[in-house]
Amino acid sequence: MKEIIENSLKNTISYAEYRSLVSSLLEEGKATGPIQSEALTNYSLLNDKRMKRLDKTIKISEETISEFQKVTEPQTWLVITEGWCGDAAQNIPVLQKIADITDKVDLKIVLRDENLPLMDLFLTNGGRSIPKLIALDKDNNVINTWGPRPSTATKMVADYKEEHGSLDAQFKQDLQVWYNKNKGKNVQEDLVKLATQIPAKKI
Repeated sequence: MKEIIENSLKNTISYAEYRSLVSSLLEEGKATGPIQSEALTNYSLLNDKRMKRLDKTIKISEETISEFQKVTEPQTWLVITEGWCGDAAQNIPVLQKIADITDKVDLKIVLRDENLPLMDLFLTNGGRSIPKLIALDKDNNVINTWGPRPSTATKMVADYKEEHGSLDAQFKQDLQVWYNKNKGKNVQEDLVKLATQIPAKKI
């Protein structure tokens, strides 16, 4: 596991580089990843606009700022994502804003489909769901994980699947409406819990 994580860390880019990558690929009519389609490009275009808006509008709460200023040990937040992922577009700008609070947190991004051995270590219910945040200590040991969605959205997905069997276009639209109304608050609540609890046992 540690070897895979450390190899993946060699492939990381910053959030600013990720934003630039998504935008530059869109200028060529492309999405991130080896699979290209009109649908993925359209999702990426929508997500690029979302991230631009969120970069400007996300507000970090006083509680979040206070808790993350208490972090004393350096951490790397290794985030697995792709530019076409709607959940990633809603959540990664918030993660970056939180990481900006303290010099103890360094957010690094890797693309899922270029790092499948890493992704397969951190599946969600057997699936390669993104975004996935892997919190590492200074020695690159895993201390916690988060994702692919905030806790409230995760419950919304589980409840809808239980009732309807699968997620449809209407639910995905409803989820985006929820994200827009929530404005990153649930992500902050989740990450504050991770920051304040005793770190998970090293995997």
